[in-house]
Amino acid sequence: MRTNDDWAIPGSVYMVNVQETSPSLHDGRYTSIVLSPRPSRDINDPLNWSRKRKLLHVACVMIYTTAIGIAGTVLFSILQPITDETGIPLSTLNAGTGYTFLLLGWGALINQPLALTFGKRGIYLLSVLGSMAVCLWTPYIKTENQWLANKIVQGFLCTPSESLCEVSLADIFFAHERGTYIGLYTLFLFGSNYFAPLIAGFIYNGQGWHWVMYWAAIVNAAAFLFLFLFMEETNYVRNTSEATEARGLRNGGTSDKGEKDSSVLVHPVPGELIGSPTSFIQRLAVFNHRYASNEMLFTMAYRPLVLLRFRVVFWAGFQYGACLVWYNVLNATCSRIFSEAPYNFPASSVGLTYLGPMVGMLVGTFYSGWVGDRFAVRYARRTDGVREPEHRLWLMVVSLVLCPGSLILWGVGASKGISWVGLVVGMGLISCSTGIGSTLSLGYVLDSYKDLSGEMMMSVILVRNSLSFIIGYGITPWLDMGYQNTFISAAFIGLAITMTFLIVIRWGKSWRTASRKLYWDYVATAVAGH
Repeated sequence: MRTNDDWAIPGSVYMVNVQETSPSLHDGRYTSIVLSPRPSRDINDPLNWSRKRKLLHVACVMIYTTAIGIAGTVLFSILQPITDETGIPLSTLNAGTGYTFLLLGWGALINQPLALTFGKRGIYLLSVLGSMAVCLWTPYIKTENQWLANKIVQGFLCTPSESLCEVSLADIFFAHERGTYIGLYTLFLFGSNYFAPLIAGFIYNGQGWHWVMYWAAIVNAAAFLFLFLFMEETNYVRNTSEATEARGLRNGGTSDKGEKDSSVLVHPVPGELIGSPTSFIQRLAVFNHRYASNEMLFTMAYRPLVLLRFRVVFWAGFQYGACLVWYNVLNATCSRIFSEAPYNFPASSVGLTYLGPMVGMLVGTFYSGWVGDRFAVRYARRTDGVREPEHRLWLMVVSLVLCPGSLILWGVGASKGISWVGLVVGMGLISCSTGIGSTLSLGYVLDSYKDLSGEMMMSVILVRNSLSFIIGYGITPWLDMGYQNTFISAAFIGLAITMTFLIVIRWGKSWRTASRKLYWDYVATAVAGH
């Protein structure tokens, strides 16, 4: 029987070989960095892919994210013209956005288990194809119910963009580099959401709002073709977990029985990898393998709800959701503010204001992603080489100023009719804060519970998108308070939510420690189901 000491603390990994005693594989570029998770000897293990092959997969994920993001948000800067032309109230258009976000979360209970069981590649392809079809349907909508139905279907079909992309990146990158690519994903996720309204205004002025959706469909069709040719499957059944790796390191590379354990020894050089690489034709298969049993498929559909008992997971989802709330508030008010006096911007100029958020998102995700990875490694050197997921949360300290300050600049500035330059700066700062909070929240939960990343991401997205659904209904009556009162209250709420990262830094490890037995039992069940 195992005692509590036999269970490794989830997320606490040996990342930096400060004493040069670890038998594990090290990053060839940084010899003191220990690779976690540990790759197998299989040449087709995604962790063993060449740098070029990994970057091609990153490109596929980003193209998918961009295509889906454009389809879902391209109408944000022209909501008022759509209301004027169709007669569908602005409140219904905003409510439709809420339904989309709700299904982006809860639809993952179906789509994510299918992706983890039958393959991510096929789900991505079906998703982008379905997104194209929804874009072609949108111009023919005549009633409020049709609009809501369209948004519900769109949300369900596009769930991989919210919960599967992060897992795909975690499949091919190690702990010390994961934050950079999660940051890049966040950049493309929100960046596409800001870029789409920018171009939509020009398309609307030249061709009308119907062609805004036709062009979105064309983008999705092009993305489908690229993904079909180049996106690979990253599902892989691994025989080790962070728990077995941690025990191996603690025992100096030996098993629990005292025997030498090859799974914790230095990884073989590329020439010693075994197996034959998959051919280009084999990689084109849409669904070519079954990765889990029927029982596991059912388990993955309900367990994300159970995993919400983990405080780390719920906090990450709530923090991520709060970031998205301010993003939704910005989108819901941008067209309205700039279309009215004293600005009276045409749709194309409203779209151009989204350059501010694009720049802000670039800065925020670079800071929390690339800088965050290096911060985590440097911090681990001070803690005997052990990386705790809470370390990188210190980077959220800048959001204590950015979040409330940006909301006040945007909302109060609009109520006072300040220069449009000031409002665009406010939009950029809101976006920067959103990028920081989103990237660090996602990175934190992936670092904490990597071995169940697929199910953990579903749990996070359920919380995040449920908040988005609520705000979709609440934003219109909230704005009835007036821009000044609405955004002052939003600033204080945002500050209070952001400050919770200090609580997590203080007690996050104890939460992970308390969850370790239950978590590793779940991991063992998942491995047995493969």
